[in-house]
Amino acid sequence: MNLEEKVVSHDAIYDGAIINVERQTVELPNGETAYREIVHHSGAVAVMAITSENKLILVRQWRSPIGRTTLEIPAGKLDSRDGDDPEHAAIRELNEEIRLHPNHLERLVGFYSSVGFSDEYMTLYLATDLQPVKSELPRDKGENLNIRAYSLEELKTMVADGEIEDAKTVMAVWRFEMMALKK
Repeated sequence: MNLEEKVVSHDAIYDGAIINVERQTVELPNGETAYREIVHHSGAVAVMAITSENKLILVRQWRSPIGRTTLEIPAGKLDSRDGDDPEHAAIRELNEEIRLHPNHLERLVGFYSSVGFSDEYMTLYLATDLQPVKSELPRDKGENLNIRAYSLEELKTMVADGEIEDAKTVMAVWRFEMMALKK
């Protein structure tokens, strides 16, 4: 069965600093018409920064869309400073958020964060052999972070108890657990 929808037209709704939004008119495989609101995003990176003590570094920060703080792995969007290089963005985000530089950085996986309405593609990295940065980059305006490293057991409890609900961070905790099982 053919599932492809054909875009008949699109109208820009919003052009912002982080996202662009458009409304598409699509022709469905059966010939009917439907509408889609699409959020376009430049892409993002997330980093599992693991300390020499085998702990995962998380940042606690305020997230306006949900009206509360979250615990997350360091992450951020690709921007003009990165030249479309997600590895550069990962290193930059580690500097900005946790003030560490990885001597080892490994791409683990890429994924779409919410395919129902957005084209945001995120790349997850593993960062180890962490060293303090020589020169700190400025944090994003209004970015206030509490930084702490957690053991795998602490993280598993925090996910189970609902203290960690951010999808990329839950994925990172599961990946951290898989890495521990392979040892």
